[in-house]
Amino acid sequence: MNSTSHRWAVAFLMGLSGSAWAGPLLCAWDLLGKGGDVHALAQDYAAAMAREGVHFEVRTFTDERVVAEDFRVGQCAAAILTGFRARSFNQVTGSLDSLGSAVVVRDGKVDLAASYEVLRKIIQVFAAPQAASLMIEGRYEVGGIMPVGAAYPMMRERFEITPHSLAGKRVAVFDHDRVQAMLVQKMGAQAISSDVTNVGAKFNNGLVDLIHMPAVTFRPFELARGMGSKGGVLRMPVMIPTLQLIFNRAQVPASLGAPSRVYWAGLHEWALKVIQRAEAEVPDRFWYELPPDQVQPYVDVLREGRIDGAKAGLYSWRTLNLMKKARCQASPAMAECLVQTESP
Repeated sequence: MNSTSHRWAVAFLMGLSGSAWAGPLLCAWDLLGKGGDVHALAQDYAAAMAREGVHFEVRTFTDERVVAEDFRVGQCAAAILTGFRARSFNQVTGSLDSLGSAVVVRDGKVDLAASYEVLRKIIQVFAAPQAASLMIEGRYEVGGIMPVGAAYPMMRERFEITPHSLAGKRVAVFDHDRVQAMLVQKMGAQAISSDVTNVGAKFNNGLVDLIHMPAVTFRPFELARGMGSKGGVLRMPVMIPTLQLIFNRAQVPASLGAPSRVYWAGLHEWALKVIQRAEAEVPDRFWYELPPDQVQPYVDVLREGRIDGAKAGLYSWRTLNLMKKARCQASPAMAECLVQTESP
């Protein structure tokens, strides 16, 4: 048998055993690698999509930059990324991870349950057939969205955040989120370019004074070390980040988007349980509240940063408008609901 015949024979036998011709590659980012919740989610998702006729091969990475780049160059047919990085593939859904866009205030306090409900409603809207065209941008399509938990200010030494109290502070900002850097600099702080791979180490080693992270990072990044006896977590979210699944449209069937988005929309309650478990693991001694009279100024600063981001072309006005409508349905008495602020 010549070498060509041998290769075909091997391929045929491997095909009979089910190990050849692997399906499209789904690249997932999980801080904990194969031991994390996102890896498990990716495996379950792949099994569900097999029933739709698409047999994904799952590969999980601990470095999100690798996932984003492998996806961008076509090595991955699909990728699970943070909304920050997903924004470069679809601005409409990437703008869900915008400053304060899901935050609902009621009676001088943040209503977290209502805030998550705002995000759930928008995810449901985006999963509906009527929004299918918005999920496509060029070569890419959004196949699913879910929350990863409110991003809270985490500090090495706690203080009350006001529009002026950040002056001189060193604040970690993700190098792929220009809007956050714009706001931090506007408030007089020093924006320290960071990435999810090094932000925990920078915090723990005292290279930054403040980070904005969801509770799911507290244990993996050992953030208690950086907080010591003086630090804390301000229970005042700056945003509710998301995980998003993005397809390369050339590598998956055109019919996959709709059932994929419906599947992910159905994960909301599961995601909330993961978030609640992570927040419960942050020791009570670290949590503290913003005084009621400082909540509105904080929310106002986030809104200004959000609008500046949209004016700079970094956020989608359409998404910001949808989010505002959902916030005002949840809490019509909010001052912002009386003025037009989320449209160009």
